[in-house]
This record gives sequence, structure tokens and C-alpha cells, in this order.
Amino acid sequence: MILYGNMRSLREEVRACGRDITIVAACKTQTRDTVAELMKSAPDFVLGENRVQEFIEKYDEKFAWHFIGRLQTNKVKYIIDKAELIHSLDRRELAAEIDKQAAKRKKVQGCLVEVNMGGEESKGGIAAEDVSYFIESLRDFSHIEVLGIMSVLPKTDDEKLLHTLYKRLYGVYESAKTLNGERVDIKYLSAGMSGDYKIALEHGANMLRLGSFLFGQRR
Repeated sequence: MILYGNMRSLREEVRACGRDITIVAACKTQTRDTVAELMKSAPDFVLGENRVQEFIEKYDEKFAWHFIGRLQTNKVKYIIDKAELIHSLDRRELAAEIDKQAAKRKKVQGCLVEVNMGGEESKGGIAAEDVSYFIESLRDFSHIEVLGIMSVLPKTDDEKLLHTLYKRLYGVYESAKTLNGERVDIKYLSAGMSGDYKIALEHGANMLRLGSFLFGQRR
């Protein structure tokens, strides 16, 4: 089920913030039919998938697809020719494999650097203080272009904490933009999910990853 009322309110909020926002519909567990129905109503949305197997099963070249989940190096080859943007680049080993597979296909792969703002051991991402160094190191890979940063904030009801972390995240994003140059063009701040996207918008996010807000709670 697609929550069309939520889609209308989302568009109003996006217009009100006065800047371009990319909506990534996180379609984990959704069927191909549901995905196709969504894109008929919202052709400007991008589709995002967390799992490689589901990505492959649902992929339709008519739509733009992002890979938004943790990516294992041995799975890169299955999505490299399908993903317009990889959101979860967080280690050199993964960068090397993306570069290798992209070179085989004679493409430059757009990536976001994932930042672990909450310092959570259960999540991927690099520490905020290491972002600039890591981005600079990625210039070694001629088939990767860094287009921004991504973060999954802690799941919490503490809005004060979320505001603090999002403010810091925006600072990381602004610092990263000073690194722009060869194969680095920082323009996307991918942050904000169904439970906290309004706070993310307040703090400068321009790419939202929304699942249950669009499709209802997963069963």
C-alpha cells in the first residue's frame, strides 16, 4: 500500500524548505508491482534498495536506482552496472572493489561517503573527524566520483540529541565541500529517514531516504 496522503504532505514540506530535495523511496520488502505503482505517481522519485538480492530482482532500467544499504565487496559486481549512486562507501577495501568493477564497465561510479554520526558499532560508516582524510584518499581511484555524504542517525526519541547530531553532520558536509576538485563534487547530503526526516530537512539535508513513510510499516 502506498500512502498517497503522506506523499502530498511530503511535497508540501519540500516546497516549503525552498531548495531542491531528492526523494529516495526505500523499497526494501516491497514488490515490483508496488514499486512500479509508486513511480507512476512520483516519477521524480529515485528508488533505493538495501539488499543486493532484492536490488537485482526489482531492477528496472526505466527508473533511477540507488544502493543505500551496507555493501559487501563480493556483491559489488552485481550492482555496479545498475546503481546510479552508492550511498554506503565507508572503507578503502570497498572503494578498491568499486573502482575495479567500474573500470571493467568503463564507467565512473558515483558514491557517497557514509558517516557514523552516532558512533554506533552496529552500523557502518566512518567517524566524522576522518571524513576529509577519507575523501582525499579516494582520489586514488580513477573510477569513483565522490558526490556527497550519507548518514543513518541513531533511532531515538531524543529530539535534542538528533538536532545536535544533524547540526554536526551539516558541519561535516560543509567541510567536505571545500575538498571539491578532481573526482570530488560534494553536492548531496543524504540524511533523514521516515522517523526523522523533518529534523534532517531543518539541518540542510537535500536527499531523503523514506520507506515506511511512503509504504506503511513493513510486515
